[in-house]
Amino acid sequence: MMRKVLTFIMAGGKGERLFPLTRDRVKPAVPFGGIYRIIDFTLSNCINSGLRRIFVLTQYKSASLQRHIRLGWNILPSELGQFIELLPAQQRVGESWYMGTADAIYQNLYTIEEENPQEVLILAGDHIYKMNYYQMIEYHRQVNADVTVGIVELDKTKALHLGMIEVDDKFRLISFKEKPNAEELGKINKEKVFVSMGLYIFNAQVLKEQLIQDNQDENSVHDFGRNILPKMLKNNFRIYGYNFIDENKKQAQYWRDIGTLDAYYEANMDLVQVDPLFNLYDNEWPVRTYQEQYPPAKTVFSGNEIGGRIGLVLDSLIANGCIVSGGKVCRSVLSYNVRINSFAEIYDSILMEGVKVGRYAKIKRAIIDKDVDIPSGEVIGYDLNQDKKRFFITESGIVVVAKRTHL
Repeated sequence: MMRKVLTFIMAGGKGERLFPLTRDRVKPAVPFGGIYRIIDFTLSNCINSGLRRIFVLTQYKSASLQRHIRLGWNILPSELGQFIELLPAQQRVGESWYMGTADAIYQNLYTIEEENPQEVLILAGDHIYKMNYYQMIEYHRQVNADVTVGIVELDKTKALHLGMIEVDDKFRLISFKEKPNAEELGKINKEKVFVSMGLYIFNAQVLKEQLIQDNQDENSVHDFGRNILPKMLKNNFRIYGYNFIDENKKQAQYWRDIGTLDAYYEANMDLVQVDPLFNLYDNEWPVRTYQEQYPPAKTVFSGNEIGGRIGLVLDSLIANGCIVSGGKVCRSVLSYNVRINSFAEIYDSILMEGVKVGRYAKIKRAIIDKDVDIPSGEVIGYDLNQDKKRFFITESGIVVVAKRTHL
């Protein structure tokens, strides 16, 4: 029955709130957790759920994402009708590029017709979570829905950048409000609300009809949350919410929208806890990725050398190719091929691939993007007033150094 499902992963958004990490790459291609890209979590959910017909829709600065998919996700046998394929914007039905989430699917209606699915699963490629989509598809069929929306219960303040949903006692949608403002949230008496996870299951024929109607509406911004779902509610379609069932095997549910730099930083820091909030070590629900061919991570110097150098790593994730040579790393995430030289100190930070940290440098509460050389004696994260003159500072005081910044 899963062969009747066609999956689209939306991976074309600019991710402006993640700038400067998205200056040179699309949001789903941003590195995460040392060895992964953000899109790996959605793709792994698909594979673990038994989905084998997957299109990844790309548009904005997609070169690194395309390379990652080509190298790391070319894993399905095409002779069995299985695939993970990139679908870039092609102006196939007009002069415009993808103008919204709904328009991105509309411009690929020919693909849906060619594949002839029973249902179409539409996913966001920029969230961190574990979920069995098969269970949601089964639920969609059991309740005889026209469309089913994945929902998760969060503090109502988190709904500002998401879609807020109200359901009845049978989880049929009553209302859908995309990105409500603070005034609207203030009128809600409860502290937690259901929000959209940005994933939808449509009956294929219903989807095609709604997309064609939406394309003819000159006032539409061609977005599922702003246009398609509210109109379907008004027209009394059978729209149900599917309450998120977590595969993370932790007491608390884990679903993160890492649309801001602070949220991105916090989600990475979740991974370095003694008991991580997000479980990367579950063999029953593996997270796949493309891994660069680097040698094992290494620490150098034990403290007996002249000058008392110690290569020390505490409560951190260290990817292959890293060398901690007489420096100290604590509560941090180091991607591939990072070099920490003698007497350098790294605290509560994210260092991406190819970062080199010189002797006696000190870094705390920072995100250092790829291929940045930190000079000897450099200090980052200790004086935010000075850091503001050179780098981007988030609302919570995280220093962000852009890719290939020359210091």
